[in-house]
Amino acid sequence: MTELLGLLAASFFASTLVPLPSEAALYAYLQAHPERTALAVALATLGNTAGGMTSYLIGRLIPQKKLNARAIDWLRRYGAPVTFLAFLPLIGDGLCVAAGWLRIRWPAALAFMAAGRLARYTLVALLS
Repeated sequence: MTELLGLLAASFFASTLVPLPSEAALYAYLQAHPERTALAVALATLGNTAGGMTSYLIGRLIPQKKLNARAIDWLRRYGAPVTFLAFLPLIGDGLCVAAGWLRIRWPAALAFMAAGRLARYTLVALLS
């Protein structure tokens, strides 16, 4: 149980500005408990998505001033589906914050963020 909470926490913090490798945490957990793949992928996805939505909320709270121009341009052009890519290193946090700042509908942002993260963690599970 403690290992699962650690995986959840690592996944949450990895999707914020804390540089943690959540994929490595998932991989290590799956090496020790391959029979719990679905649960581990679900918890990693939940934690990472919650962290992304925390960044989204921070974006909502930032005064309407200039943010990362590339993330803003992508989101203005393509909308919520861009948040599918929020799992990517370096730009992912900016996409989440920018989505909040632009007031992208949170249910859509949540769905696309979760789908992207689920795809990434499923791939990690398949490769482990």
